[in-house]
This record gives sequence, C-alpha cells and structure tokens, in this order.
Amino acid sequence: MNLAKMSSNGQVTIPVEVRRELKLKAGDKLIFFRGKNGKITVQNLNASALQEMQKAESH
Repeated sequence: MNLAKMSSNGQVTIPVEVRRELKLKAGDKLIFFRGKNGKITVQNLNASALQEMQKAESH
C-alpha cells in the first residue's frame, strides 16, 4: 500500500511505485474516472493509455 498526503492547495505527490506502474513522467496528464462499481480509477492520459482505456470501455 502507498500513502500520499494532499496539501492545502489540493496537490499530491504520487509515490514512486505508483509513478513507475503508471509509467508517469513530468508533464504527463492523469485522468480520474468513476467505474460502475463506484471506485475511482487513475490512469496516465498519454496516447497509448487513452487507446487502452477506449478498448476497455468498448468491451
């Protein structure tokens, strides 16, 4: 489990393990969405991540 703390500005430092898993680098954009089960998911919004998300939603 990884823990992050939000600042008063709403900023969060993403733990290194999560950054590696999502293949994040400086300047990347993240997308947050709520699944049908109510859980909120975070994904890296680069071209390949967007394509994967679109494939998943079409199935």
